[in-house]
Amino acid sequence: MSASTQGGGFPPIFDGHNDTIISLAGEGFDGPGRRSFFEWTEKGHIDLPRARAGGLGGGFFAVLPRSRKQRPGEGDPSTAVGAVDVTGRAEKIGTAFDPEKGWPPPIPVEDAQSDALARLGELIRIAQESNGQCRIIRTAAELQECLDTGVFAILLHFEGADALDPDGYALEVFYEAGLRSVGITHFRQNAFAAGVPNIFPGTPDIGEGLTDAGKELIRQLNRKRVLIDLSHANEKTFWEVAEISDAPLVATHSNAWALSNSPRNLLDKQLDAIRERRGMVGLNFHVGFLRADGAMDPNTPISTMVDHIDYLVERMGIDCVGLGSDFDGAVVPAELKDAAGLPKLMQALRDRGYDDEALKKLAHGNWVRVLRDTWGE
Repeated sequence: MSASTQGGGFPPIFDGHNDTIISLAGEGFDGPGRRSFFEWTEKGHIDLPRARAGGLGGGFFAVLPRSRKQRPGEGDPSTAVGAVDVTGRAEKIGTAFDPEKGWPPPIPVEDAQSDALARLGELIRIAQESNGQCRIIRTAAELQECLDTGVFAILLHFEGADALDPDGYALEVFYEAGLRSVGITHFRQNAFAAGVPNIFPGTPDIGEGLTDAGKELIRQLNRKRVLIDLSHANEKTFWEVAEISDAPLVATHSNAWALSNSPRNLLDKQLDAIRERRGMVGLNFHVGFLRADGAMDPNTPISTMVDHIDYLVERMGIDCVGLGSDFDGAVVPAELKDAAGLPKLMQALRDRGYDDEALKKLAHGNWVRVLRDTWGE
């Protein structure tokens, strides 16, 4: 079966963000117990069979570096990393932010590097054991080839730069391993910047921006032509990156703040800047970042997702919008359920008036373009 005939006849989807490697290890919001990437289960959102069924051709696989005390069942549970469970019960998302005390201490770089190496190793092993079904991509040309041939494309991404050092030595090593995208921070602070806390309502205009080390990191990432992900960055960090970086501005998994007042979402002026730099935004499927009330309600209709797509397209144009699901790290609409349900979203977009050319851009074309513009190949 070719990629173009999967998922109800829609174009193959390349997704801007997932937390699947954590879910596969049994350390995600879906609870303990490892699962295989090659077997269909009802746990989590992505495995290869469900990806095939839904026309998911690959995506950014996030490595979220953590310290031991942040792993479920270890250390202080108030700092546990996990998103929210599928019932909608809110959990703390990798942060113990206190409005009076501020952020907890950053993750020790040794812990973050050890964890990152293990996660990258797991992803590389998936590709090695896939019998040619999966591939770690390093260029936009490789991504397009995967989409054309039906090989599942894995892009290695750091969600938070905690495993990198100010001198850039670790970046050289991880780059050689295939790392091609870095988010500066997550729901906490590190040596480079502070993220936005998981609160609602709120704006991204909170906290300080890049540290001196953070500014140098942006220059290092530009020199290596690694994509810089602005999702999770606060507003001050966003504008400082925009000033320093010469690459397209990209938020891999964020939504429109005008429709949902979460600090994780983007203000209109940020969307305008992304449009001007020919960057893009990937729609986050998490209901708490979609709904006007911020509720963790799985009964959120798919039409709410399309509303955000409409808004982003109207503000930035069809060439600057894609998908960034946050699968395996989010509460997604129950109607969608998991990766196998992606044709329902594509059909909803078609019903809203998006033609075949627009659907191809939203599904993967814009990601291929922005990665080529960033990586240069």
